[in-house]
Amino acid sequence: MSAVLFDVPGPKARTRYVYLNVATVVVVVGIIGFILFRFYESGQFTAQKWEVFTFPLVQETFLKAIGSTLSAFAVGAVGSLVLGILLAFGRLAGSRWLSLPCYWFTEVFRAVPLLILMMIMYYGLPSAGVKGITPFIAVVVGLILYNGSVLAEVFRAGIESLPKGQGEAGLAIGLTNGQVLRSILLPQAVRAMLPVIISQLVVIMKDTALGFLITYNEILYYASVLGSQGDFGFPVVPALMVAAVVYVGLCLILSGVAKLVESKMSSRVKVVKTKIGMAG
Repeated sequence: MSAVLFDVPGPKARTRYVYLNVATVVVVVGIIGFILFRFYESGQFTAQKWEVFTFPLVQETFLKAIGSTLSAFAVGAVGSLVLGILLAFGRLAGSRWLSLPCYWFTEVFRAVPLLILMMIMYYGLPSAGVKGITPFIAVVVGLILYNGSVLAEVFRAGIESLPKGQGEAGLAIGLTNGQVLRSILLPQAVRAMLPVIISQLVVIMKDTALGFLITYNEILYYASVLGSQGDFGFPVVPALMVAAVVYVGLCLILSGVAKLVESKMSSRVKVVKTKIGMAG
């Protein structure tokens, strides 16, 4: 089958692929080297610019900023998953009175940029008389509305990609439409769409950085504060490099946890299939 779908490359093609890979690596290494060289020439690696990170108070405040980022991510991720499931169920409902509002809600908030949603929450609602909107609330609500709408389409596509016979069999044994969605279709859709869900969770993690524009004290906001310290030569680039490393680390940890969950789910499915095969 593999020979039919994909021709095995010959010696010349393999040699060409090796040359292309080597050239790509050389170009990428060259670009990274040029950027680092320019940073070095401009004094971005001098001790003065990095000295600010040696103070315990700065380290403690940076840890608090990481905690603020994780708090916004945790609430935003859970809220987005819940909203996405509810909207997906609404889109798949038999009643147009429910499916049509869910459709328009999903389409509208999926099309509005996340930064605009945050600014509407933080600057627009207070001007309309709504009080008590903190930067944290604005960031979290924006994350939930936008990413929940995106995840709603992910769940809907995953559920609709399953064989229709499974839903029909559930209805035939007396289950309601909601029970079929919750008990039969959704668990399978989550397993099938888990890589996309993980990618969207990583997006939520990175989108918390937009909170610095509405003064939410997260990683990027505090990095910009450190970069404005004139006593240390305005270490903008070092502060952003540290923030970038922290974001990469957090996203790698999130991806690792998600892959662990995926492997656990796959192993459970294999065990169930094995038991069913033995029973049969």
